[in-house]
Amino acid sequence: MRAQIFQNPILPGFHPDPSLCRVGGDFYLVTSSFEYFPGVPIFHSRDLVHWRQLGHVLTRKSQLDLVNAPASCGIFAPTLRYHNGRFYMVTTNVGGGGNFFVTARRPEGPWSDPIRVDPEGIDPSLLFDEDRAYFTHCGKGKDFAHPHIKQAEIDITTGKYKTKKRAIWKGTGGMWAEGPHLYKFGEWYTLVIAEGGTSYDHSIVVARSKKPFGPFVGCPHNPILTHRDRPKLPIQALGHTDFVELESGEYWAVMLGIRPKFGKFHHLGRETFLCPVHFDSKGWPVITGGTLQPSYPCPALPPHPFAPAPKRDDFDALSLRCEWQFIRNPVERDWSLKTRPGFLRLLGSAATLDDVTAQSAVVRRQQHFNCVCRAKLDFDPKLEHEEAGITVRAREGFHYDLALRHAEGERRLELFSTLEGKRRSIASLKAARGPVQLEVEADARNYTFTVVIRGRRHTLGRLPTRALSCESISKRGPMHFTGVMLGPYATGHGTRSRTPADFDWFDYEGR
Repeated sequence: MRAQIFQNPILPGFHPDPSLCRVGGDFYLVTSSFEYFPGVPIFHSRDLVHWRQLGHVLTRKSQLDLVNAPASCGIFAPTLRYHNGRFYMVTTNVGGGGNFFVTARRPEGPWSDPIRVDPEGIDPSLLFDEDRAYFTHCGKGKDFAHPHIKQAEIDITTGKYKTKKRAIWKGTGGMWAEGPHLYKFGEWYTLVIAEGGTSYDHSIVVARSKKPFGPFVGCPHNPILTHRDRPKLPIQALGHTDFVELESGEYWAVMLGIRPKFGKFHHLGRETFLCPVHFDSKGWPVITGGTLQPSYPCPALPPHPFAPAPKRDDFDALSLRCEWQFIRNPVERDWSLKTRPGFLRLLGSAATLDDVTAQSAVVRRQQHFNCVCRAKLDFDPKLEHEEAGITVRAREGFHYDLALRHAEGERRLELFSTLEGKRRSIASLKAARGPVQLEVEADARNYTFTVVIRGRRHTLGRLPTRALSCESISKRGPMHFTGVMLGPYATGHGTRSRTPADFDWFDYEGR
């Protein structure tokens, strides 16, 4: 029988820096979450192809303080490991205390409060080698762009170093040696890292040693995977890989990558991809001939698809579904599922979508180039500063908003484009009293914004995806690492709103 084929990415949309582990016949995977809360989404699979989100690892402010985290800061590059009946997730809160790990008996949690480790550097990883634990991370090097891979033996109960931290490898000489994972493959300690920066020069390189602290010797075939010299391939920027061994002894790897469109522009963010790994006659890992394919035969595991998530969230539960996140730590009085049962209620705070603080917004990843999201909004603003609607968010200063607001003495529906912090009205329409339906339809090139009032559809405009791409944003300001998020928002534009915005339901449908 012909092997079934899976399509990459296995986790589409903003799911960067994947790390996974196997526990018996189950696989668990985490990704970075940056300024979004709760942090570190965690997924479960039994076949490496189909994944279901279990929730998040960091669900309390005591675990994850993002109050003033700038966009594209916060949680970087988590690593997930399992040892002696316990899960360990180690990561970095950039700008919020540095490296730490949390533990749990079950992947669903509850996870412990953070155990702090050395605040220097980013991208920490753990290797459990019998009764020893090694903490490996990206630390200071000869200059900012050329960090070194550093390591120490760690007390896994306290986070204290048991040995002096030392540099174990400088990489092959490329920029940004980062994302290290140390493995014990037979007699070899194998170190896998990323180089080139997490963009189009990204690559995966490998070194190994007979001892955990080296000396490490680079693979003669480095990089073992990169698309930097293959610009026409549909998947680019491959790196931050993690290996997993199946019960059969077969190896697979997950990694981040991007799918640029219309030149070098990607707006969905860095996604999670899967490919097979084998070892050559000298014990070096080889990844599919040095290129990543859009599809492969499935791993030799029984297929295990999960039921698809409902397209509509009716907000009937007492807690949000796990695909939803807040922009930084939420303020309790800004949102509720209980005040008006069956509705998501947002009360616009003084913060706008351009303020580096908690915002009255609940967002989810855009996971398809072609998709549509809709929401039914019951909102009757009385003051000029009150506004609510759907945002298409890349970061502060870069978002599109389909808004219901009070302006010039009446309710109006308005489409705004905010780029480089400059807000521009695209179109406006008087809105009769009563609930309205808001709709954002996406294809790879554009977002189309439509409102439905008393059964009549009105398209307010079309705006380009390219302006929300990482490349466009990074050219105009600080480096941007996240993908587009979509969802309900409310704001008082400098003054707390008195009028609640009630969302009856929200649809997300990939096409």
